[in-house]
Amino acid sequence: MTSEDIKEVKKQFSLDHCTIDHICGCYVNNEKEKQAVSKDAFMSLPDEEQHKYLEFFKKTLTGTQGKSLLDLEFPLAEEAEGGKQTFLLKLRDSRLDDDTLIDSFYDLVIENYDTVEKYYIILIHAVYDVPGMTTDRIMEDDASDTVYDYICCAICPVKLEKGTLSYDPDENRISEKVRDWIVSDPSHGFLFPAFIERSCDIHAMLYYTKKSEELQESFISGVFGAEPPMSAGGQADFFNTIIEETLGEDRALEDVIAIHDNVRIQIRDHSDEPEPYLMDKKELKKVFERSGIADETMEDFDWRFDRAARDISDSDEAEEAPPIQATNIPGIKRLDIRTPDIVIKVNPERSDLIETRVIDGKECLVIAVDDRVEINGMEVHTIRPRRRTES
Repeated sequence: MTSEDIKEVKKQFSLDHCTIDHICGCYVNNEKEKQAVSKDAFMSLPDEEQHKYLEFFKKTLTGTQGKSLLDLEFPLAEEAEGGKQTFLLKLRDSRLDDDTLIDSFYDLVIENYDTVEKYYIILIHAVYDVPGMTTDRIMEDDASDTVYDYICCAICPVKLEKGTLSYDPDENRISEKVRDWIVSDPSHGFLFPAFIERSCDIHAMLYYTKKSEELQESFISGVFGAEPPMSAGGQADFFNTIIEETLGEDRALEDVIAIHDNVRIQIRDHSDEPEPYLMDKKELKKVFERSGIADETMEDFDWRFDRAARDISDSDEAEEAPPIQATNIPGIKRLDIRTPDIVIKVNPERSDLIETRVIDGKECLVIAVDDRVEINGMEVHTIRPRRRTES
């Protein structure tokens, strides 16, 4: 899904544009037991409750694509009878009116969701009459010819609020407030089916994780039957591994900076594309070559790349690694250069200011200074000014 697709669905999560018809909920205690369930017509809820639920579902469509928001595709086996995709389709088509299906969904989540916390599963069904759009992207409400029928789920931790003091009007005194269990913002969720090119795609879905490094792999595979994607941090580590494997122990600072510079150029050249820019083995190989890496070093690039891919998948079988989202590559927004005692943070646009030299027999990092220098917010000179002598 593109950012525009996500924004269009997210717009429905407001009181003015709400298309939700039914909502279900299941409160799960820390013993993985269903403690309370509910099912309501969404518009029958009090306005304040509607507003809070809509905020939760906005959160499930908020975040950086490739980090918090991930596109998942169903394997063909899951689209056969009895597969996870067909189950979700039945759940959607029931409009959340089949208690047996809903209960089976709760069981599936509880079985695969890994947490010791209490949490609240919220599931909604909605039908969106997709308006037509002119060539200059102006909505035409009277020209709807597509219906987007979908479900959306949010999994919200339930936490004991912090203790505090408050005014007790009955006792006319300040006393400790009774602590309540509060439903927090969603930590995970999903939208099914996907909304692609302003229409329904039952072969894909959008997955949400509040923290990119907490994907809940068992939840993804157990509930959707999909292959868990590589996390943003995993992609960053994989990219670093490719550099280490290719350049070896003698990798030079200039070569690594050049590679990052060329990745940044590629991102800039693809910035107008609606979907995140992905770099596969072929694209990354071109980046290394443009960065001036020696031909003899690049001879084994494919083999070393594939070996790194096998390492991250914990498999001995040769398999193609999934492409890396370019914006997940470290050093794109800031280069961190570290020694045991010094950390230098560099604007990647000015990596040309950093060079290595041998001075008095020692390897040194040299930073060109063409502007003011500050230490702890105080402007200083890099060279001690000459003291004035009194005449």
